[in-house]
This record gives sequence, C-alpha cells and structure tokens, in this order.
Amino acid sequence: MPIQFDVDPTVAQLAASTAEFVREVVIPAERECGGSVHDAPEALRETLQKAARDAGVFAPHVPTRWGGHGLDLRGQAVVFEAAGYSLLGPLALNCAAPDEGNTHLLEKVATEEQKQTYLRPLAAGETRSCFAMTEPAPGAGADPRSLRTTATRVPGGWRIDGRKWFITGADGAGFAIVMARTSGSPGDPGGATMFLVDAGTPGMRIVRNIETLDESLFAGHSEIVFEDCVVGERQVLGSVDHGFEGAQVRLGPARMTHCMRWLGAARRAQDVALERAGSRMAFGSALGDLGMVQQMLADSEIDIEASRALILRTAWELDTGSAAAPQLTSVSKTFVAEAVNRVVDRAVQICGALGISAADAPLARLYREVRPFRIYDGPSETHRFAIARRAVRPYRQPRTGAADG
Repeated sequence: MPIQFDVDPTVAQLAASTAEFVREVVIPAERECGGSVHDAPEALRETLQKAARDAGVFAPHVPTRWGGHGLDLRGQAVVFEAAGYSLLGPLALNCAAPDEGNTHLLEKVATEEQKQTYLRPLAAGETRSCFAMTEPAPGAGADPRSLRTTATRVPGGWRIDGRKWFITGADGAGFAIVMARTSGSPGDPGGATMFLVDAGTPGMRIVRNIETLDESLFAGHSEIVFEDCVVGERQVLGSVDHGFEGAQVRLGPARMTHCMRWLGAARRAQDVALERAGSRMAFGSALGDLGMVQQMLADSEIDIEASRALILRTAWELDTGSAAAPQLTSVSKTFVAEAVNRVVDRAVQICGALGISAADAPLARLYREVRPFRIYDGPSETHRFAIARRAVRPYRQPRTGAADG
C-alpha cells in the first residue's frame, strides 16, 4: 500500500485557520502570562477554548460524535503543528497533554457508560483529566513494569494504595486514570489495571505541586498519594490485569502528538532566527550572509523538514494499523525530541543576547519548555534501547547450548 502524504483540502483549511487563530488570539495571551500556566486560573483556559470554538478550530482530534473535527493522525499532524506554534495553542484547542491522549484512550477502551460520564465532558472542555502512572523511585518510570501502586479487591470494588508523581494536570482535574498493580510483583511484565478515579474520592489527595523546568502545561505536575482509596467495579477502564496493553492504545499516538505540537514550537523558533538573521547587521553584512549562521539556519531547516516527514510517515503507519508502527513511533519520538532541541538551541545562539531575553523574544521560554521533551513519554535512551532490540531481533540466532553463552 503506497504511503499517502497528501493533505485533504478541508484539513489544510483547518490548519490555516488554526495558524491565524494562534497568531491573533493565543500568542498575545501567551505573552501576557509569559507562557507560564502551572498556576493559571481556569478562566484563562475557558476563555481560550471559547475563542477556539468561535473560530471553528476547537477539538480537531475529537471524533465528530463528541463534537470534534474527527481528524486521523495524519490530519492531526498538520493542525497540531499549527497549534503548537504557541505554547498555549494546544490548550486553546483542547488538544494538549494529557487530555488529548486520554480522550483517545477513552474513545478506544471505555464502556459506553464511561464514555458518557468521562469522555463527553472531557471532549467538550467542561472538565480536565490526568493520567497517573509515573511513581517515585523505585516505582514505575521509564520502565512501567516497576509499578508499585496496588489495587486490592474489596467488597463492591477495589482499594488503591500507592504514590504517584509528575502527574500532569492533576491539580483541578475532574478525574484521574490511575494505573495500579492488581496481580504480580514489581518487575513483572503484566498484572496492571487502569482505574477511573473521580476528583474528591476519599483516599486520593495531592500532596504537592512540583516545581519544574517547564511551565506551559496547564496546572503543572503533581505528586498524589492514594491511601485506602476505594472505587467501584464500574471504575475499571479496560480489562483487569491488562492495563499495560490498554495504555499502549494511548502511548503510541500520544508520543506522536507530542512531536506534532513541539514541531510547531521549533518552527516558531526558526522563524525568529530567520527574521533576526535577515535584519541584524554585523561585520559589514546581515547575519544571514555569514557562513556559520547560514549553516545553523540550514541545519534547522533540515531538522524541521525531516521531523515533519517522519511524523507523517509514522502517523500513516498508526492510522493503517501497520506492524511497523511501534518501531517508527520510537524512532520519531527520539529524533523529533532531539531535533526540536537543536532547532531552538541554534535560534538562541543566532539571536545572541536577544535569544536569552525573557521579555523581548519567545526563545528563552521555548528553550525552557522543549528540554523536558527528551524525557517525557520515554527518554531518548529508553527508546534507543527499544529501537535496537527490535532491529536486531530478526538476526538473533537461537541459543543452543552453553558454548553459545
């Protein structure tokens, strides 16, 4: 089957409308708050999302049944990049992490009753959510098998006990999707289950909001404790003991949508650098006429174009259910995360003092925001481990005896 990179005219128009909306509405709001929304009021989110609805660009990823545009991943790639041109663009369109990934997960895994209770208001922007899997060491992180939070059967449901941290968007969220171990021990490959836990459920409490390098993900990152937190049988999301498999429904596409959004930030950084290179005079010529600056600009164009092509290829693999999708997802996440960092870093260097100014250009805050991307959704080192393991698998010879040791 040939790979299709053509952009549907309807999607192209939505991307153009999104780009205009981001320039006219979202970037001014970003400037006003300095891109920092860890402690921002809900009114900011609600105002931006109302403006997105009015502009006709709200919820590009949400199925039409739930009021969205129903784009596949290839369509999302084009629109999410346009949204990511501002740090607050994805928030305005309701396609920011973690809500975007949770919307996809609920659509694929939830029961009809759960969809009405959780997906419908989430898709409409009436509530927020979080995905609670990461734990303090020695618990689940890059290796989810280290999961230590437990869920134990009790009359009528399950009791959850454990501690989670770096849970994005937890403060003020209407519900959490919580990963807990229902069988086995830390290190076992299975035995996890996902639970829907409503805000205010006794036994679930936020103990602190963690100060982090990045500041553009709404409500920040929290540490949560679960102590005798009891939920009913209807709160099980997916199948008992198959939570890791269910989470994969979310994680692959969510890694790609991260790439799409951050590519928009890289494009913005490059645009700032190009404007500076074309207008700033030094050593008797424009910066853009100097060889070393030209090399940085060219390398950034290469990184952006290569990232975009890789995202579209992987989105096509995911949309078509290709067996190659897991490998390409890891390749894309690793390459794009590092390419975005390179582009922003070069833009800072080209712009010099302006590049590190927090008041006069967006590069300082973009630089701050993109660095954690090399860690979120799996650090580059973990993905490289997985990429190499998959690549060598067809060439691995069976072990036949001690001599092969």
